[in-house]
Amino acid sequence: MYLETYKLMDLESYREQAIKKQKEHKKFLDGLKKKPPKNLDYIVQKNHDDVFRDINCLQCANCCKTTGPLYTEKDIERIAKHLKMKAADFEAKFLRTDEDNDKVLQNLPCYFLNDDNTCSIYEVRPKACREYPHTDRKKIYQINNLMIKNTLICPAAFEFVERIKKNLIK
Repeated sequence: MYLETYKLMDLESYREQAIKKQKEHKKFLDGLKKKPPKNLDYIVQKNHDDVFRDINCLQCANCCKTTGPLYTEKDIERIAKHLKMKAADFEAKFLRTDEDNDKVLQNLPCYFLNDDNTCSIYEVRPKACREYPHTDRKKIYQINNLMIKNTLICPAAFEFVERIKKNLIK
């Protein structure tokens, strides 16, 4: 069963809530970096699993609508093959090189996002998409800045930080 509050939450009001808690989340995550509990990886995985039992990404897809993943050479080759295209043609049609010299989507929302929030290339999607929002990562404190950014985009990342904070501050 998905969180009823999430179903009713519009993303703009959710984002405002995430902005308000940014400093609090940063302070909490920085504390984890300074002194991580011995069982942190277990707590992270349990909370990740719990969050994704409650939140259905298909009701949101905000990540696909507002941010684009980085495409590695392996991603490009795999997706181009799946689409029966040459890698160079795939790059020319869908990607651009950004200011950090990373390959990213030319436009948002993601071209591969369907109207029902499913992904037309889900089985071969980029590594960055498969790992997003990084809430099941070991040594989570190594990506504090990324996690703070993700809480502004992804309700699951926000809920994840709220839950681990609640579980660790008793």
